[in-house]
Amino acid sequence: MPTIYRSKVDVWLFVVLAFAALAALYSAVQTMAAGTTGATGVAVLIAVVGVGLPLWLLFSTRYTLQATHLLAQSGPFKWVVPLADIKSITPSNNPLSSPALSLDRLRIDYGKGRMLLISPRDKERFLQDIEAARRAIA
Repeated sequence: MPTIYRSKVDVWLFVVLAFAALAALYSAVQTMAAGTTGATGVAVLIAVVGVGLPLWLLFSTRYTLQATHLLAQSGPFKWVVPLADIKSITPSNNPLSSPALSLDRLRIDYGKGRMLLISPRDKERFLQDIEAARRAIA
């Protein structure tokens, strides 16, 4: 049975994403108000990308632990990490772009030089569960 862990969300990042969505919404309204040819299409594009993407990232970032792999999802992006390929999991505050909405992160090293940064809300439970899952497949 898969277990889902939601991403921890830093307040500062929530504010940045909310501001980006509001700025895009304002731009879309201003574009529509201009009333020029093609304004509707441009306004819809601005709204979909500028409002939709930040909200999608904010509400969809999660990590699903399955029997043989970890699936990380954030908006339209997905990462699959085979549990058997995990070499180490260590705490990190690396700000690299990743499926993590907090700088309170875990760095997962796996495969041949691959790395994924995640930020589960309950890191202790996540670590316990992933270690149990790794032992079960060993």
